[in-house]
Amino acid sequence: MNLQDSIAAARVAGPLPQADGTNRFEFNFSPDDPTFVGHFPGRPILPGVFQLEIVRLAAEWIQHRPLAVREIAKAKFQRPILPGEILKLDLKLVEADAVVSARATFSCGGQPAGEAFLKLS
Repeated sequence: MNLQDSIAAARVAGPLPQADGTNRFEFNFSPDDPTFVGHFPGRPILPGVFQLEIVRLAAEWIQHRPLAVREIAKAKFQRPILPGEILKLDLKLVEADAVVSARATFSCGGQPAGEAFLKLS
């Protein structure tokens, strides 16, 4: 199972359009997902690179086309995301001059879990 397969398998909802122009997604990574093997032994957490890939992949699902990361303008990880937690992603996309700006916020259990701002094309 590769990174994209793991993320797709964890998706439980979304995209769900919100009144503020964002799209909400929900993910639940099973404790036996290979994502957690070795990261970290005895206390598994979702790797930060997965969170960035979730943003890129969710943008593809909204745009219905392949996108590549051009720039990671911001990535802030505020709390560990544990196996079995419902991870909510609120994603706002703005397109200008063939560049898609993706602003993402993550939360788990009502607590902020992270945020990212990516430029995609």
